[in-house]
Amino acid sequence: MRPERTFITLALGASMTLLGGCSATGVGAVKSESAATQKTDAARVHTELGQKYLQQGQLETALEKLTSALEYDPNYVDAHTVIAVLYEKINDPAKAEEHYKKATDLKPKGGNEANNYATFLCKVGRYDQSQAYFDRALEDPFYKTPAVALANSGACLLKAGKRDEAEAALRKALELRPNQGEALIQLASVLYEKGEYFKARAFVQRFEANGESRPDALLLGRNIELRLGNGRAAGDYTRKLMQAFPESEQARSLNVQSQS
Repeated sequence: MRPERTFITLALGASMTLLGGCSATGVGAVKSESAATQKTDAARVHTELGQKYLQQGQLETALEKLTSALEYDPNYVDAHTVIAVLYEKINDPAKAEEHYKKATDLKPKGGNEANNYATFLCKVGRYDQSQAYFDRALEDPFYKTPAVALANSGACLLKAGKRDEAEAALRKALELRPNQGEALIQLASVLYEKGEYFKARAFVQRFEANGESRPDALLLGRNIELRLGNGRAAGDYTRKLMQAFPESEQARSLNVQSQS
């Protein structure tokens, strides 16, 4: 399952201008507000830089920027989200969870934050906990991508062996976004497990029509074609998998099978 996280595009904050003619108390209050705003602006800028370095694979520099962001403003939600992703990348799940959880604590009604934490919990096998956070994400009336949370929830339910619940969540996701890639491929997996191979093939084809390609989808396409007795199409999927994703877990599994 590929978790789909949405990061807020971060922009530079506007500078504060103090008004003249204020009383001493008023000036102090404005200065205090200005200092707090400057710290939040600094956190925003460092988070933006950290995210860019993360995307470029410069993980050490990204960590420095994100750590600085949280030093400026320990309650800056986006910094917690991005640094959590980074800790996942460097295989520090304890730190990743700490920051995902902190983001949800700071923004308890935030759909993005709840979906991110739920996706992490699913990846580490805590399926029941993850569903509670997926539900929280879907309760946010301002969450812009509920189909993402539904697709991730369905994928997690499938991993937990709850096939019927998974299918229901995935179909809801596709009602909202008919071309949602994760929902399409996960629903194809559900139908494959149910032995409905022609229907599974149709959802794989819809996924491919989006122009997407990933190793789990190629392996699933191969397995479906084998079940349908179409050896040539299965061979095409195998070649695509080996050529495009030779180091993937799916390619390695086929190599092991061919050698055994």
